[in-house]
Amino acid sequence: QVQLVESGGGLVQAGESLTLSCAASGSPFSINTMGWYRQAPGKQREWVTTITRGGSTMYADSVKGRFAISRDNAKNTEYLQMNSLKPEDTAVYYCNADHVLGTYWGQGTQVTVSS
Repeated sequence: QVQLVESGGGLVQAGESLTLSCAASGSPFSINTMGWYRQAPGKQREWVTTITRGGSTMYADSVKGRFAISRDNAKNTEYLQMNSLKPEDTAVYYCNADHVLGTYWGQGTQVTVSS
């Protein structure tokens, strides 16, 4: 099995930056794609970004140009660099990973952007 643990969330002001990390442990040796989702209060969880093992990336229109996903395969860790944060980015951010054993999710980390 794979365990995913997010870190780096917190409270920031609009316009500031924040970097999230997601570390995979357990049996992370066959992870293909990794990504980030987020869920704002009262809303459905939405896809934010995905990165393949080879480094190909995709972004939701809402974060394109502001967020950047990256991964360190040796450390089995992915990152989400969030720039120019807006209050509407406030949400619980979830790391996910596509593994040979299935799809795994972290517990989430809260990001709150104040105006």
